[in-house]
Amino acid sequence: MSEAQKVADRPSTPPQGVNSVDRFFAITARGSTFAREIRGGLATFFTMAYILVLNPIILGSAKDKYGHTLDGAELVTATALVAAVMTIIMGVGGNLPLALAAGLGLNAVVAFQIAPLMSWPDAMGLVVLEGLLICVLVVTGLREAVMHAIPQPLKQAISVGIGLFIAFIGFVDAGFVSRIPDVANTTVPVQLGATGSLSGWPILVFCLGVLLTIGLLARKVKGAILISILTMTVVAIVINSVADIKSWGLTTPKVPDDVVAAPEFGLIGDFSFFGSFGETTVITVVLLVFTLLLSDFFDTMGTVVGVSAEAGLLDEEGKVPNLGRVLLIDGAAAVAGGASSSSSATSYIESAAGVGEGARTGFSNLITGGLFAVALFLTPLLTIVPMQAAAPALVAVGFLMMTQVKNIDWDRYDIAIPAFLTIAVMPFTYSITNGIGAGFLAYVLIRTVLGRAKEIHWLLWGTSALFLVYFAINPIQQLFGVR
Repeated sequence: MSEAQKVADRPSTPPQGVNSVDRFFAITARGSTFAREIRGGLATFFTMAYILVLNPIILGSAKDKYGHTLDGAELVTATALVAAVMTIIMGVGGNLPLALAAGLGLNAVVAFQIAPLMSWPDAMGLVVLEGLLICVLVVTGLREAVMHAIPQPLKQAISVGIGLFIAFIGFVDAGFVSRIPDVANTTVPVQLGATGSLSGWPILVFCLGVLLTIGLLARKVKGAILISILTMTVVAIVINSVADIKSWGLTTPKVPDDVVAAPEFGLIGDFSFFGSFGETTVITVVLLVFTLLLSDFFDTMGTVVGVSAEAGLLDEEGKVPNLGRVLLIDGAAAVAGGASSSSSATSYIESAAGVGEGARTGFSNLITGGLFAVALFLTPLLTIVPMQAAAPALVAVGFLMMTQVKNIDWDRYDIAIPAFLTIAVMPFTYSITNGIGAGFLAYVLIRTVLGRAKEIHWLLWGTSALFLVYFAINPIQQLFGVR
C-alpha cells in the first residue's frame, strides 16, 4: 500500500481513548500513553523538587521589619501543599503538562525587598493582591494589553537581572562572598570569604556543589539541581559528623531523629490583605505589587508558550489550548502562595523535562502533584539541607535565567542602555524594584530624546512616573514636610 493510500485510510478524527480517564485528558488523542504521562510526571517532579529546599531557605533566611523569621518546617509544608494542589488543578482544569510551585525570583522579591519594609503577614498580603490582579487581568482581557506595553528587551533584561541577583544571593548566603565591615580601611564593599580568602569545610561543600551542578548541567543530566543538592547534603552530613562544625549557619546538616512527621500548617492563612498600607507609603506598595506582577506576569507567559510548543500543542495560529483557564489557574496559584506564606506560586519551565519524557496532557500533573503531596510528610528530612548545599542551585538557576541576555540587541543603544541598567542595578543595589525602575526610566528618557515619545505605551509612561516618584520619595517628603 502506498503512503498516500495510508494517509487516506486514516480516520479524520483523532482516536477517542480507551477509557474515561484517557478521553478526559485526551491522552490517546494527543499521541501519548499512560506510561509516558507517568514518566513525564516523575521527571517534572525530580527536576523541580529542589524548590522544597530552596524556598524555605530563601524565605526563612530573611527577616521582616520587626526582625521576625518564618519557621522552616512550616515553610516546607506550605510550599509542598501549594505545589501539590495547584499542579493537580492545572492538570485537571488546564489539561497541560505544566506544574506549579513557589517561583524563584518572586520569592527573592518577597524575602529581600518586601519583607524588610513590613511584617510577614503584610508582605504575603501583597502577594495575594498581586495574584488577584492577575486574575482580573485575565478575566478582563487586559493581560495581553499590559504585555504589549512592556518592550520585549526589557522583559528579557528583568529576567537576566533577577538571575544575576539570585546568583549573588547564593554566593553571599553560602559565605563565598561577604561584606567587608564598615570599620575596615578599604573602599571595596565585598570580599572573597569571610576574611578575603576561602576557608572552612562549609565553603568547600559549596564549591564542590557548584562544580557538581555545572558539570551535571553541562551534560544535560535530568534532575541536575536536585541531584547536586542531595549529594552535597550527604557530604555535609558526613563532614559534620566527623568534624563537628559549628558554623553552618541557619541549618546544621545532621541525620534527623525522625524522617516522617505530620505537616505543620501554622502559616496557612497567615496574611494581612491591607496591612502593608499602614507600614509604608502607598506609592511603595503600588510599586512592590507591580514588581511582583511584572515578574509573575511575563515568566508565566513565556513558560506556558514554551512548554506547549515543545509538546506540540500549539494550534495553527500558535495559540495555547485552554489558555484562558491556564492563565486564570496560574493567577489563582499566586493567591494560594500568598495565603499560605510560601510566596507567589507560578508555572515552572522545568515542566519541559516531563514533556521530554513524553508527557502531553494534564494527567502527568496528577503524578507530579501527588509526589508533592507525599513530600508534606517528609519535613524532617527536607529541613536538614544546609545553605552551602543548596546555594549552588541558586547559582545554577541564576545562570539559566541569564541565558536570555543573548536575545537583547546590544548594538541598539536605545534598547541596550535600559537593559544594561535593569540588569546591573538589581544586584548592585540588592533590589529588584530599583533595577526595573532604572530600566523603565532610561527607556522612556532615551526614546523621548530620540523624538520617539509617541512610540511609548501610555501604561509605560504611567509606570515610569510612579518609579520617578519612588526614587525621589525622600526629597518629595522633605519638600512637603512629611516624615
